[in-house]
Amino acid sequence: MPEDLQLLIDGDWLAGSGPLLRSVNPAHPHETVAEGATATGAEVERAVTAAAAAAEGWRRTPHHERGAILARAAAALRTEADAFGVELSREEGKLGAEGIGEVRRAAQILDFFAAEADREAGELYASPRAGESIVVSRHPVGVVGVVTPFNFPIAIPAWKIAPALSHGNTVVWKPASVVPLLAQRLARALTDAGLPDGVLNLVVGAGSLGQAIVDHPLVDAVTFTGSTTVGRSLIAACGAAAKPIQAELGGKNAAIVLADADLPAAIDDVVAGAFRASGQRCTATSRLIVQADVAEQVIDGIRARIESMVLGDPTIAGTDVGPVITSDARDSIATAVRAAGARTRLLTSGDLLPDIDAGYYVRPTLIEVSDTRDPLWTDEIFGPVLTVTRVPDVDTALRLANDSPFGLSCALFTSDLAVTLHAMAELRVGVLHVNSETGGADPHVPFGGTKASAFGPKEQGRAARDFFTSMRTVYLQGRR
Repeated sequence: MPEDLQLLIDGDWLAGSGPLLRSVNPAHPHETVAEGATATGAEVERAVTAAAAAAEGWRRTPHHERGAILARAAAALRTEADAFGVELSREEGKLGAEGIGEVRRAAQILDFFAAEADREAGELYASPRAGESIVVSRHPVGVVGVVTPFNFPIAIPAWKIAPALSHGNTVVWKPASVVPLLAQRLARALTDAGLPDGVLNLVVGAGSLGQAIVDHPLVDAVTFTGSTTVGRSLIAACGAAAKPIQAELGGKNAAIVLADADLPAAIDDVVAGAFRASGQRCTATSRLIVQADVAEQVIDGIRARIESMVLGDPTIAGTDVGPVITSDARDSIATAVRAAGARTRLLTSGDLLPDIDAGYYVRPTLIEVSDTRDPLWTDEIFGPVLTVTRVPDVDTALRLANDSPFGLSCALFTSDLAVTLHAMAELRVGVLHVNSETGGADPHVPFGGTKASAFGPKEQGRAARDFFTSMRTVYLQGRR
């Protein structure tokens, strides 16, 4: 029986007035996971108005009380992690263990930002004037619009909403319309934990709702994760309104395997980086740069791993790769692979689009590229496709890794400390993994890219407060 989808506006769970939305299982598209009426512009207006009305009371709520609500929500997510994780797998297509792990990560994120109340909240500076001190304090920015993607349907919302709430902001949240159930689970965990009415509002529906949130004059700031195309349009809209925006966009992440690396470990990590979550991660490995001396060994090892992978229902034990999110995503990936130029070589076998219960499956694919201008090498595909090229030396590898408009994540596999230090200085990415895969983000450290992969302050860790708070400089003169 499908779950009923509802909106959350000013503390009330209610049906939308827009078209019906069916969230389907990408492994079994005939199966409806959740359904309900979507929001319209009228509901966005009510949600923003509610958030603005709740802002003053929430700002004045002591930070420790706000943190306690987040901590209670985290505990609820941990209790329901197994059940919610299976729902995540059915709605988004991740393997069961990955879905459960994501719910637990969301709880970990809530706990981290719950503890912000125990950390320093400002700075004290000396003054050049006698009897005076200078204090820099932090304050909420107000109403925050949150627009999130499908690929981490509870973790990414958590790492935006948790710092927003912890620092005293109210939220209007529009999740990706293909994963509404997990959005509802997170919102209910927070409201059940005691979040006051209007502090968090959830509107589900078409992409135009995100634009309506961004354009609303009562929304003070926007945080977005999603495609580069949509992100740039929102950045432009916020720029025109002089409205702060934090945007995490696309990636075309490289893994560099040098001749001195631990090759079996590197192969394991490259495979995990490229094909975990069916390659639908902004930090997924999509380019492999391997030193020519060990190229055959590395390519053969990856190919053998791919050929042994089991595609199928992600909730069933023994499955290695689940479906991609929609039929459109599947077709887009297939089109990109089939359009590969003459200077590419397919290294894996089998049907690219296997017919498994009409699910949205794409077979993990390895393609060697000799012309790094080919779109397979340069463009984000967002699926289980790994391109590989050979290089003669370290400098060529680093240059090629940097030769991209994106700069989110990179993995370097080497046992040479001098090379590692050189790469740390030269690679233009926001996240560098040395001897581990390109994916992964811990909640207590900053996350985000450079170049076309990001815009605005970093996410997560203490860096999050740079976006979710405004600073005030106060001159305290204590004349007697």
